[in-house]
Amino acid sequence: MRLLWLFGAIVLMFAPAFGQAGAPAKGSASNDQSALAHDRHDGLNVSVDPYTDPERTKKRFGKADPLPAGILPVEVFLRNELDQPIRIDLSTVQLTVRPPQGNRQDVDSLSAEEVAKAIVHPEGPPGPSTRRFPPIGIPANGRDKKVESMIEALQPLTLDADVVPPMGMIHGFVYFNMGRNISLADHASLYIPNAMIVPSNKPLMFFEVSLQASPGK
Repeated sequence: MRLLWLFGAIVLMFAPAFGQAGAPAKGSASNDQSALAHDRHDGLNVSVDPYTDPERTKKRFGKADPLPAGILPVEVFLRNELDQPIRIDLSTVQLTVRPPQGNRQDVDSLSAEEVAKAIVHPEGPPGPSTRRFPPIGIPANGRDKKVESMIEALQPLTLDADVVPPMGMIHGFVYFNMGRNISLADHASLYIPNAMIVPSNKPLMFFEVSLQASPGK
């Protein structure tokens, strides 16, 4: 009986520690993809995490923050539940916006280069120089070092792989020009029209995920 009493006392003493260890960790929605809005069928699960909060976006992107330029970054998670690869045509990914007042708009995604140019030159590209010949010692290759530096910062975060491996996942950001009206994200959905199983090239039904339903904003 004495041994049973000691055992019960030990269990009660460590019970709070066990409860804390089993509690879910707090963090961004990206750390818990099950909490994100998603569309799942045909063996592919598409989850989205829109970055509409300025502080959160600044923390993730740093100097390459696209939000001040009116560009919405959306982190997309593509999880393949099949034993065959799935290819996504990233060039056809769009944001479908249905504002309460106004017509539906389909916004094409932007490349990392297009986003970089918008960040560096928010008022548009600079006008052509009136100088006919470049000064001696300066190459006239038209390269914009600020834009190139911004591209380098964006590329590691950008979704550029188009094949989801069998039983695997890829993720990254896609970008959309919201015309400096980021609040339209509350009325938008990510639309992926072209996905197929390879090598059979069997097409999958389109995927559409509401950004408003995601808690990661």
